[in-house]
Amino acid sequence: MHVLLQVKRSLKLMKRHWQFYLLISLPLLYIIVFCYVPMPGVLMAFERYSPSKGLFGSEWVGLRNFKQFFASPSNTRIIWNTLRIGLYSLIAGFPIPIILAIAVNEVANKRFKKTVQMVTYAPYFISTVVLVGILSQITDPRLGILNKIIELFGGNAIHFMGDPNMFDHLYVWSGIWQGAGYSSVIYIAALAGVSKELQEAAVVDGATRWERIWHVDLPSIRPQIVILLIFNVGNILNIGYEKVYLMQNDLNIQKSEIISTFVYKVGLVNADYGFSAAVGLFNALISIILIMIANAVAKKTAETSIW
Repeated sequence: MHVLLQVKRSLKLMKRHWQFYLLISLPLLYIIVFCYVPMPGVLMAFERYSPSKGLFGSEWVGLRNFKQFFASPSNTRIIWNTLRIGLYSLIAGFPIPIILAIAVNEVANKRFKKTVQMVTYAPYFISTVVLVGILSQITDPRLGILNKIIELFGGNAIHFMGDPNMFDHLYVWSGIWQGAGYSSVIYIAALAGVSKELQEAAVVDGATRWERIWHVDLPSIRPQIVILLIFNVGNILNIGYEKVYLMQNDLNIQKSEIISTFVYKVGLVNADYGFSAAVGLFNALISIILIMIANAVAKKTAETSIW
């Protein structure tokens, strides 16, 4: 009887707020179709998967795929490359959207503020293929504008895309340029909700602009900063393969081969689906552990957490 009452109450609530449930229906459907429906595919990590035999007809091999990955001479290099690029992206890229949001929030001229927002948001909508093409043109050893500037000051042209030591910098900073404006949106929205009374009280107390930012604005958006930091820590190893794969070449492959490109090459090119699923599952497990550690640390130190 209690369950029926709860169901009726839920149905009434859904009927009253149908616009909200309609709004979340498509994202919810997307999560179900692309996140929950494929979950049985995890079994492939423990099988010698054959498309002709299917998921439940393929030979069960247990942990052999995982042993094969850890016994591979390149596994340490691949994991280190992924971790290095992920940490670099986190350290360099996480603070910049916050700084950009605060800078935009402090602009008094509305027209200039909208112009800055438009200019910083626009790169996010450039496709990965186009972005890598632009990067290749800018850093071209013969015609690239970057090398022209270097030569103008008496330096020698540098083959940026072919230098393994430059790969991390090109990947991370082009990503920051592309995504900083879009990532700052949530912080700009949070700053819009900062108490006006607190800001006015700080002005009355003689606080400078920097002091208001440090003691009023940043503490007010600290929950958003901490939660997004937790998610970013969890995504350190989840680097998409598209951009890295497009930037790879024979000269930088030692520094640019990461878990996702390795899974793509082994799983799709060589059709070793079980092995690639095992590597992908290992990546997911490490990401879960990282996000749990980050959440525990944030809960203890900042008193803010996801759960």
